[in-house]
Amino acid sequence: MPERGTPWHAERSEAVEARLGGGPAGLASTEAAARLTRHGPNRLPEPRRRGPLRRLAMQFHNPLIYVLLASSVVSGVLSHWVDAGVILAVVVLNAVVGFLQEGRAERSLEAIRRMIDPRAAVVRDGRRVSVPAEALVPGDRVLLEPGDRVPADLRLVAAEHLRVDEAALTGESQAVLKGGGPLAADTPLADRVNMAWSGTMVVAGRGVGLVVATGDGTELGRISRLLRSVEGLQTPLTRQLDGFARQITAVILVASLALFVLAVWGRGYAADEAFLMVVGLAVAAIPEGLPAVVTITLAVGVGRMAARHALIRHLPAVEALGGVAIVCSDKTGTLTRNEMMVQAVVTPEGEVAVSGEGYAPDGAFAPDQPSEALVALARVALLCNDAEVHHAEGGWRPSGDPMEAALVTLGHKAGLDPQAERRACPRVAEIPFDGGQQYMATCHDNGGEAPVVAVKGAPERVFAMLADGVELGRWQAQVRALASRGLRVLAIATGEAPPGAPFTAEAPPRGLRLLGLVGLIDPPRAAALAAVQECREAGIRIKMITGDHALTAGAIAAQLGLADAPRVVVGAELEGLSPEALAALARETDVFARTTPEAKLRLVEALQADGSVVAMTGDGVNDAPALKRADVGVAMGITGTEVAKEASQLVLADDNFASIVAAVREGRTVYDNITKVIAWTLPTNGGEVFAVVGAMALGVALPVSAVQILWINLVTAVALGLTLAWDPPKPDVMRRPPRSPRAPLLTRALALQTLLLCGLFGAGVAAVYAWMVQRGQGLEATRTAVVHTLVAMEIAYLYNVRSSPGGGVGLATLWATPAVRLGVAAVVGCQLLFTYAPPLQAMFHTRPLGPVDWLGPLVAGLWVWATVEVVHRWRRRGTLTPAR
Repeated sequence: MPERGTPWHAERSEAVEARLGGGPAGLASTEAAARLTRHGPNRLPEPRRRGPLRRLAMQFHNPLIYVLLASSVVSGVLSHWVDAGVILAVVVLNAVVGFLQEGRAERSLEAIRRMIDPRAAVVRDGRRVSVPAEALVPGDRVLLEPGDRVPADLRLVAAEHLRVDEAALTGESQAVLKGGGPLAADTPLADRVNMAWSGTMVVAGRGVGLVVATGDGTELGRISRLLRSVEGLQTPLTRQLDGFARQITAVILVASLALFVLAVWGRGYAADEAFLMVVGLAVAAIPEGLPAVVTITLAVGVGRMAARHALIRHLPAVEALGGVAIVCSDKTGTLTRNEMMVQAVVTPEGEVAVSGEGYAPDGAFAPDQPSEALVALARVALLCNDAEVHHAEGGWRPSGDPMEAALVTLGHKAGLDPQAERRACPRVAEIPFDGGQQYMATCHDNGGEAPVVAVKGAPERVFAMLADGVELGRWQAQVRALASRGLRVLAIATGEAPPGAPFTAEAPPRGLRLLGLVGLIDPPRAAALAAVQECREAGIRIKMITGDHALTAGAIAAQLGLADAPRVVVGAELEGLSPEALAALARETDVFARTTPEAKLRLVEALQADGSVVAMTGDGVNDAPALKRADVGVAMGITGTEVAKEASQLVLADDNFASIVAAVREGRTVYDNITKVIAWTLPTNGGEVFAVVGAMALGVALPVSAVQILWINLVTAVALGLTLAWDPPKPDVMRRPPRSPRAPLLTRALALQTLLLCGLFGAGVAAVYAWMVQRGQGLEATRTAVVHTLVAMEIAYLYNVRSSPGGGVGLATLWATPAVRLGVAAVVGCQLLFTYAPPLQAMFHTRPLGPVDWLGPLVAGLWVWATVEVVHRWRRRGTLTPAR
């Protein structure tokens, strides 16, 4: 084995073979079995699961639930079984809703394990055999062929035109050409061309590699360990709701204790009677229906986002999207198409821009139609080429090397038929592309004339094969200009093969004629350009964090408009920075290239340090830790790995960055509607508290019982609150900056408005209660009328809440949405059953009301609506501060 700290890629292949003991004959079966016992199977550890019972138990872990459970238990001890049963039913119903909506358990590590193929081709005992991938051990000699998924981390000892797609692991947008020579010890992971990494895909060529790491010791295992160490964050809303629950619980407990002391020692109530009053207060103050309404509001947002190709995996992510201030986006496959495309062609006549989308054959040339020189270049590029493009479900797909497929598409755009061109000039010899020679050459039959030579490759290698007299200085300047724009540059040349001359890498073609240069790039998505601009208008900053080259990343960032001249920071510059320095650099810089999974994770954490809500997009395994850590992880649904999807909260079904912007719009709308729900719920519950406390202070019977309050809060309040979930977005929803995640749910303005409404509700209840008593109605009939009064005032206030801040609601808008009409109709129907259905009369101790008895609730409702409408008009004039 190499000495501790000596990287495998820095060793000569002979030295690696010697230290691992894996020669051409491979390991002996007995030695492989011994090593398997010593090193363990080639698989990743099983994640620990949270069982269904624990998940269900966690639904009760909330201070408000504790208060309700205690109230239910004591009510049962006092033999008030109906009260105890109804309270317990509310608690269980909320727990079941939360349990069902929690979503699937985390399966990130299981998805990573599925990236290891079940079998691998190895040499053991001098013979090629197929063994389970989990039986591989260090020192095994693995054979790689096109289509194979690399089963372990390998140090390559032989590579014949071997190309490996490492995008899922490193973010490299192009398949990497592999070779077996030693490298410098500090070579970055993405540039270690003599290594093949577990979980990556062989797209071309063949290779032989020695297993140097298995299971948790691979690069994939390192990311797995990193992913296990990352804790997911709560969304801003869940943090706010938790804080709100703690605050309201403390207030309820203090108020309940004070009320009990006042009732027993101040008013002389019996202890059990006083406790029932305390239960009534607690039930009135606790917004039992709020969790269900918030959950359903989030679910409505999920449905809206699904229509925009954004699939939510965890409900709270809906609201978190609305608070996003920074989007950290991967480049390849997210902002770009993950499809190579020829963007520029330079011939002796000048540069021509090429347009189009991915591998589709549709496109145009600017400033003119393809010239003869461009067509000749495209024809040679088709001949010196092994790739094809074909139309499949979902669009045009490449077969073979993506760069060569892009040249095939160029031929289509130039009006050529690739198959016809290849039949007209059949290939008779070739020099395959090799990492050392950096070019590919083919020789073609030319119908009885001298054979045609076609060459493509790195410009400096092709320039060395040209005939004398070419102005290389001019062409080298063109190469630098194209490369500075982030394009990968190929030179295309042609010539004739001398009769009888060898056609081998040892005797490369000479005297060629340069046809021109081709600049290729993985281009930005057309929709991403508009989406980035919309994000900037909404105050959302875009940070590109990619594993690709710095020049390519900078070029794409400039095309997207992230900055006029974006500064690009490479991952190596982030190492050793203090958290403070990293946070400052992360805020100032918009493009990060050659980043490792650890660097992506640190960048996300640095951007979160000031409290910003951060979304992270990605599609590869290397993105998974950052996706999990971000406030909102966004994975690609088409090109994304299962690992990335399982680590995220949102999956884009169309892999389109523009869908993120649409999801943010919906998220902001959802948050607006949730704040409306809270702004409506607090005053209604507060009014019930005022009614209970006022009755005790006056020494009269409670105007409503505890179970009647539960009826109001759970049945009618939920039905009314739900109507707010379908409110449409406000016109300025994407023209305002992101909200502060530190902003409390209960603002000072909302608290003042709540106090105002509590007073109105309390006065309305007192007035109807006194009116019914004065008319000689019994306690049960009076309480029935009070329940209707509270519901009528809640309906009236619902219309006030639906208005925009500082604006009122006119009579013409009272039936603006179908949800409002359905909600109010449902509540009215429930109230009629509550009053006149014998089973509900027995359960809630209600009595039928006469026509005159309904006047009190109706007048109280109109009074609340008119009063709040007047307040809204004052606010429009600037007299009062807006409440929301």
